[in-house]
Amino acid sequence: MSIPPPPAGSSVLSVSSLNRQVRDCLETAFPLTWVGGEISNLTYAASGHVYFSLKDASAQVRCVMWRNRAQLLGWRLENGQKIEARALVSFYEPRGEFQLNIEAVRRAGQGDLFERFLRLKAQLEAEGLFAAEAKRPLPAFPRRVAIVSSLQAAALRDVLTTLHRRAPHLRITLFPTPVQGEGAASRIAEALAQASASDCDATILCRGGGSIEDLWSFNEECVARAIRASAIPVVSGVGHETDFTIADFAADLRAPTPTAAAELVSPDRDGLLADLERLGNRLQRQTERSLADRHQQLDWLGSRLTHPADRLRQRQQEISALGTQLDHAWRNKIDRLRLLTDTLQQRRQGARPRLDRMDKQLEHARYRLGKQIAWRISDCSGKLNSLSSGLRQLDPHAVLQRGYALAIGPDGRAVRNAIDLTSGDTLRLSFARGTATAKVDQVVATPEAD
Repeated sequence: MSIPPPPAGSSVLSVSSLNRQVRDCLETAFPLTWVGGEISNLTYAASGHVYFSLKDASAQVRCVMWRNRAQLLGWRLENGQKIEARALVSFYEPRGEFQLNIEAVRRAGQGDLFERFLRLKAQLEAEGLFAAEAKRPLPAFPRRVAIVSSLQAAALRDVLTTLHRRAPHLRITLFPTPVQGEGAASRIAEALAQASASDCDATILCRGGGSIEDLWSFNEECVARAIRASAIPVVSGVGHETDFTIADFAADLRAPTPTAAAELVSPDRDGLLADLERLGNRLQRQTERSLADRHQQLDWLGSRLTHPADRLRQRQQEISALGTQLDHAWRNKIDRLRLLTDTLQQRRQGARPRLDRMDKQLEHARYRLGKQIAWRISDCSGKLNSLSSGLRQLDPHAVLQRGYALAIGPDGRAVRNAIDLTSGDTLRLSFARGTATAKVDQVVATPEAD
């Protein structure tokens, strides 16, 4: 049987051109789509690319997942797994093979779970369960922290290590609970309620990463409502940074990882110590500045004080002036009295008649004059005695009479403060009777009062 020749004017395609056109047709006709099936013939190449077949009961198709996509998967593919792959229909030109370029992979059934996740999220959001105004701030300096997690969780060890490193003073109360599997959601809700009733200041809800099925217990409604019913703030540290659960939206604060949740709850001890040291230095500077101001004010007030010797000289001058005024007043009074006596004598001489009467009047006047002079002298003497008494009280020799001594230092000045002396100085001591010389053996300074 002979093959007919190609029609006139038509070109003959090469194999590579044909494969390229087939590839272009396939990639144009089929957009990105989800394909479900079971993995077989799985191979992890040294280059990081992943090759496998996706099959069902009736057919199979070759698949390739490039390294940059495989690194983002977060879990390892295995033969026999049922998956749903988001793929681009393509054609491998060198070998002329039909294949799927895999962009993303999820375990079979994840689509239904995601739909349930979105419906519950929308319902609770409409109820206001995720409202920002309902979020409670974390305590700045907690004393006790509750942790709701599984005892076997690797994330729990990371959280405990972080808390011990940042805030070793924190008291930690663990409320163990399963974090995945049948009935785990209700157990998590019960543990949150127990943490709420404790004397803790905040709760860390934590679990390591995993698939949506692994984290599904944190997508249950009872967990979200238990978080909002908690009397203390709840920090969600579930999964990795790319994982989001209903618990993250319901929590007062969402942390990208369990370790980050521990960092958000615990104050940084080193940072607090640094702040304390900075505040201590600031307080010391303010105290030193205040003391300097007080010393300056004390010096200013000291400059206004008057030395007792100066005050004594001032009092002596005042007494001398008062004595001079008293003498002048006394002399003026005597002169006036003498003038009055002379006047009376002249009037007596001019009134010769009834001399006996005038003598009696003169005698009476003399008597009154004597009384007046005696009273005036007595009054002035009392004032003089009062001033003399005050002067005697200010007299340093009167203090010496009571057993005190006056210490004169090497510079010839009276010693008022022990700190002005040094060991070996010679003092001259003045007593009420006599003087003495003494040598300083030891100086004991009295601390200043606050």
